[in-house]
Amino acid sequence: MHIVVTDPTGKEHQLPAVEEWSLMEIIREGGLPILAQCGGSCACATCHVYVDPAWKSKLPEPNEEEVGMLDGAFEVNEDSRLSCQVTFTEKLNGMKIKLAPGSV
Repeated sequence: MHIVVTDPTGKEHQLPAVEEWSLMEIIREGGLPILAQCGGSCACATCHVYVDPAWKSKLPEPNEEEVGMLDGAFEVNEDSRLSCQVTFTEKLNGMKIKLAPGSV
């Protein structure tokens, strides 16, 4: 299983993914630079990513805490999520995301 992450330079990286890990953990373990300053406790927005629109319907809606943190992130759009709040499951195999400004 894997996810595909586009870095700020536009390069795609296929990263091995583990079920029940957050996207943030997968990105960090895959060796990509992601700030994730709070370590995944939804206390900052430095793990902000853009989810490819084709994958958004497979994700649960963000909770109020995540929405509140995204309010303080840079360049938020309708595809924005905090990668620490999205848990990888088998149905997300092949998911595409892009690192957002302020997360690297």
